[in-house]
Amino acid sequence: MDLYAALLQPFVEFGFMRRAVVACLALSLGSGPVGVLLVLRRMSLVGDALSHAVLSGAATAFMIAGLSFVAMSIGGFIAGLVVALLSGVVARVTPQREDASFAAFCVISLALGVLIVSTYGSNIDLMHVLFGTILAVDNASLLLIVSVATLTLATLAVLGRGLIVECFDPEFLRASGGPGAFLHCVFLTLVVMNLVAGFHALGTLMAIGLMILPAAASRFWTGEVATLAAVSSLIAFASGYAGLLLSYHANLPSGPAIILVAGAVYIASFAAGPSGSVWARLVPQRHFEA
Repeated sequence: MDLYAALLQPFVEFGFMRRAVVACLALSLGSGPVGVLLVLRRMSLVGDALSHAVLSGAATAFMIAGLSFVAMSIGGFIAGLVVALLSGVVARVTPQREDASFAAFCVISLALGVLIVSTYGSNIDLMHVLFGTILAVDNASLLLIVSVATLTLATLAVLGRGLIVECFDPEFLRASGGPGAFLHCVFLTLVVMNLVAGFHALGTLMAIGLMILPAAASRFWTGEVATLAAVSSLIAFASGYAGLLLSYHANLPSGPAIILVAGAVYIASFAAGPSGSVWARLVPQRHFEA
């Protein structure tokens, strides 16, 4: 009975907890594989920058339509794509690397977004946009999150092989006449879509957390891309579930609790995971010395 009360009762009794855990599941299924591709491409910080870029579009939509999840989603999606496009153009017509142009445009976008929300909203509105309210996810927001996850999985099922090839050897893909630029655009679109979905639950500042932390942790457990995606999604959902329980029983903010649980899994993984962790590197050395 105590175990039931600790692990299941909140989701049985409260509808907002059920919606939150379903949102975590959908975010995990979509963000897990996309996060793995980000990590494998060494673009984790680009993903973080894009999460900040979403803010200016969401803030502009907020200024026009108020706290409308449809308007803010469209605005955030457009802003993310514009920043990705501008960064790519700058990287191709100037000597500057793409990560530097991403950082520049996203800092501008973040400052613009904070300025707009601070000027036309309140401190509560700003906190909502920056940090999200997963326990306040309504049916419309949940439908958006589930739709993004479904579209992401369908896209990966159709274009997954090409995305993986473009991830590991983009020069070969271009040299062989493959659609490298198209696949790169598709990938960045998937990243922005999942960040917009996560924005409603975790806010613009932490939406990237459920995408990057589980993906980074999975590298210490397996090496195959498909398995990495599955493990990343599993870690993301487990972190979401545990974070919701932690926030419920300890009366903590749910978004930060979820990300901190994912962070704890990452720390445990690089410390004691079976593949490439500190423990895995020390064990053969100790065995040799013995």
